[in-house]
Amino acid sequence: MCGLLQLNPPIPLLTPKGEGLAHVLIDYGPESDLHWTVFITATGEIWTYSNREVRAAKNITLGRTRVEPPAAGEAPMPREPFAMAKRV
Repeated sequence: MCGLLQLNPPIPLLTPKGEGLAHVLIDYGPESDLHWTVFITATGEIWTYSNREVRAAKNITLGRTRVEPPAAGEAPMPREPFAMAKRV
C-alpha cells in the first residue's frame, strides 16, 4: 500500500543539501518513514528524503525562530522492536 500526496502549497523544508520546497509526500505504510520529494532552492535538484532527514523551515509567525539543519550522512535512529501480543 502506497499513498502519494501532491502538496499544494509546497512546504519549505531544510534538507542535508540545503533549503528546498517539498512538493510530494509519499507514505509507504505503517512500517516505513514518510518520504518527502524536495526541490532544492539553490541548485534545482530534486531529492527524496525520509522524515528523519528533513526539518521544518524557520517560521517566525509560528514561533519557530531557530531550526538546526539535519546533519548530512546522519545515522538513522534505531527503531524499537515490534512488541507482539502474548497468546494465552
